[in-house]
Amino acid sequence: QVQLVESGGGLVQAGGSLRLSCAASGSIFSIDVMGWYRQAPGKQRELVATIRSGGSTNYADSVKGRFTISRDNAKNTVYLQMNSLKPEDTAVYYCNVRKSQGINYWGKGTLVTVSS
Repeated sequence: QVQLVESGGGLVQAGGSLRLSCAASGSIFSIDVMGWYRQAPGKQRELVATIRSGGSTNYADSVKGRFTISRDNAKNTVYLQMNSLKPEDTAVYYCNVRKSQGINYWGKGTLVTVSS
């Protein structure tokens, strides 16, 4: 099992910034992809950004140029730097890790609220 602990959510005004962190512990061997997803009220969970163990990244079109994903493999931690936040970024943000065998693990989520 992999345990994921997210931090960094909160309330911010539009145009502001937040940095989310997610630390993985437990059975952390063979972690390949780390990423962030979000779910706004009444909507389905959607991809925000992912980063592979080799460093390649993938972003949702809606956050490109504003959000940056990074990871510290030594600390088994993934980060999401969110700049120029918009009210439509308001959601619960979930950390996800996927092992090379295809097994997914999810964090409990952290709420990001962007006020207009």
